[in-house]
Amino acid sequence: MAGSFFIIGMIILTQTVVGILGNFSLLCSYIVLHIMGYRLRSTDLILKHLIVANSLVLLCKGVPETMSIFGWKQIRSDFGCKLLFFLHRMGRGVSIGSICLLSVFQMITISPWNSRWAALKVIAPKYTVPSIFLCWILQMPVNVIFPIYITGKWSHNNITEERDYGCCSSTHTDQKNIKTRDALYAALLSSPDVLCLGLTLWAGGSMVLILYRHKQQVQHIRRTDASSRSSPESRATKTILLLGGTFVCFYTLSSIFQVLLALFVQPSWLFVNMTIIIAACFPSVSPFLLISRDSSVQRLYFAWERNAKSSTIMRKV
Repeated sequence: MAGSFFIIGMIILTQTVVGILGNFSLLCSYIVLHIMGYRLRSTDLILKHLIVANSLVLLCKGVPETMSIFGWKQIRSDFGCKLLFFLHRMGRGVSIGSICLLSVFQMITISPWNSRWAALKVIAPKYTVPSIFLCWILQMPVNVIFPIYITGKWSHNNITEERDYGCCSSTHTDQKNIKTRDALYAALLSSPDVLCLGLTLWAGGSMVLILYRHKQQVQHIRRTDASSRSSPESRATKTILLLGGTFVCFYTLSSIFQVLLALFVQPSWLFVNMTIIIAACFPSVSPFLLISRDSSVQRLYFAWERNAKSSTIMRKV
């Protein structure tokens, strides 16, 4: 059992450290590009908030869980558990909303001028900032219900039923109508996520259809440069499709584990931590997907590498 504790702890620790470093480096890259005068797209601002939301998920879940598994200083107060759980849910909700906004805005951006979305192509960038703030604001009332039932695992309150969530747990002091109430809460809390997931799938399907039609239209062009190089809009669309597809896969798998976790009154320690690991996969992987696909960020990294090599050579000389 000690070996299982160590392996699970190392996986969560690696996920958290690598994910936080990846998100932090990507956020710094966007900030440096902005300072250097790089013209930001409307989707770049959404990506920054996605990075912040992913970092919030990793910090508020990965760090306390790692501390709990390795027996370091643990969260013993109810307030600490309530706050971390609320921030984790906020970050998760904003991450889902950001992916939805990215997909919808990019679908509007690449839609042809003769489509029904042509009128939105001009005004959509003006609503980027309000949409992002609305995404954060709406998550507050939706997730405020979680801290009510979250408590520290070392709390001495009178508890008739306790459900383990890793470093924290949820409590029920009244067993009457628990299943009905939990079902209502689950339906209420999952409805925004289901809506965002549906919009993401719809926007992703629309982008695939637009790209396919565009490819069909340019097939008659025989010039090598036109056929071998894709436009910046096409590359950005493929990046967002890759990001959205990765999100949908990990989110679906995480949702299945979350539902199973809610069905068990006393889930096993391994199942609880597997749910935590799967939920942290997308926040850990997404910054590296963006780095590998964003040519501006890659050029910035290559410039840093060349400068570092030049400085090393000059010191040796």
